Amino acid sequence: MNASTTELPVVVIGAGPIGLAAAAHLTDRGLPTIVLEAGPTAGAAVREWAHVRLFSTWAELTDPAAEKLLAPTGWTRPDPGAYPTGGDWVQHYLQPLADALGDTVRTGARVTGVSRAGRDRVVDSGRETQPFVVHVAHADGGRERLFARAVIDASGTWTTPGPAGAGGLPALGEDAAADRVTYRVPDLADPAVRSRYAGRRTAVIGSGASAFTALAGLADLAKADGGAGTKALWVLRRSLSGSTFGGGEADQLPARGALGLAARAAVDEGHADAVTGFRTEAIERDGDGRLILVAEDGRRLGAVDEVVVLTGFRPDLSFLSEIRLGLDERLQAPVALAPLIDPNQHSCGTVHPHGHRELAHPEQGVYLVGMKAYGRAPTFLAMTGHEQVRSVVAAIAGDLESADRVELTLPETGVCGGAGLFDTPEADATGDGCCAPAPVAAGEPATAGGCCGA
Repeated sequence: MNASTTELPVVVIGAGPIGLAAAAHLTDRGLPTIVLEAGPTAGAAVREWAHVRLFSTWAELTDPAAEKLLAPTGWTRPDPGAYPTGGDWVQHYLQPLADALGDTVRTGARVTGVSRAGRDRVVDSGRETQPFVVHVAHADGGRERLFARAVIDASGTWTTPGPAGAGGLPALGEDAAADRVTYRVPDLADPAVRSRYAGRRTAVIGSGASAFTALAGLADLAKADGGAGTKALWVLRRSLSGSTFGGGEADQLPARGALGLAARAAVDEGHADAVTGFRTEAIERDGDGRLILVAEDGRRLGAVDEVVVLTGFRPDLSFLSEIRLGLDERLQAPVALAPLIDPNQHSCGTVHPHGHRELAHPEQGVYLVGMKAYGRAPTFLAMTGHEQVRSVVAAIAGDLESADRVELTLPETGVCGGAGLFDTPEADATGDGCCAPAPVAAGEPATAGGCCGA
């Protein structure tokens, strides 16, 4: 890359927790930066699950470079041992951080494409000396092209949730049932949303922390005034086993363990019925407009009023089609990172330290970070993303000594497991697979999908 190119800004895609942290690190190193956020505000995706409480504490949710940037503004660090909601995260950290970054953050700016200047993905000649060109569509209808020395894609996976269909594609009739299907944890504190589920039968499809959150919320609704008759049908592709509900009191993230215990209590107390080994193939309507789930083996479940699909998320790679990415064929994560995070082998607590080298692609100067770096793996934590961008920014700045000095220690997970494990009917029946021990008593949600969330 020539001298004129290195004077260009680094473009960060996404003003969520990891994108803003990347911008803080870039600012700390004096590198010109532009953050492009498709939503109307910073933290737009987090605002959509503002009602959900994280299972990570504040100590694990703020980035050191971001705190350094915030300090002169009079920002007060939240209680490090407290568990914020998504709304708290935005109000007390993400929005103040975006404000501190000022004009660096541009909202209502959706990235529609990234390429090398004058080079599509086929052309080799002169490729590495050309700057990146980022195509942007603005909310007011305007279009723009920005030139960049490097691109950090922290756009996450929130906009591309997994479908109900067990094959990774929508079940037959799923799109037609959109009026009764949601792919988010319902905000049952909202009166309008509450009335949609109160006294009704809801199918919850999924087996991670988001599903636990939905089950626990529906159980609470069933026990509350006006909630009589509320019932959940928990649809799992695997069988119930000791590890289904996570690590319980053995989980090193206590709030996450408690969430699994709450989901177990919902089943034990009769507020939720578990249907196991069920791979959804179709969603049909009965004569009253209610929904009937049909499995690949022909089983049909009794009609439900609502379906909550919480089957994880996947990265949107459409606007990177002209960039040479090296992605694992299963997880859609960087090739070098994939074996370190494969949920068939690893939990959040066994992820090895990784940084810019594991996040690199054949196209030098482009990095996928945060949830997007994990592709379809559900083992991501915010502290992982903070370390990722620290290393990546150091590499962009040419400080390879710092970039290679990656340190990452994560708590043992109690609820991680991926499609390979979850889809095996008899998998981990004793509860002593790669996850933490089974709960010792009966009884945070994945914010951008998966079991570990933020």
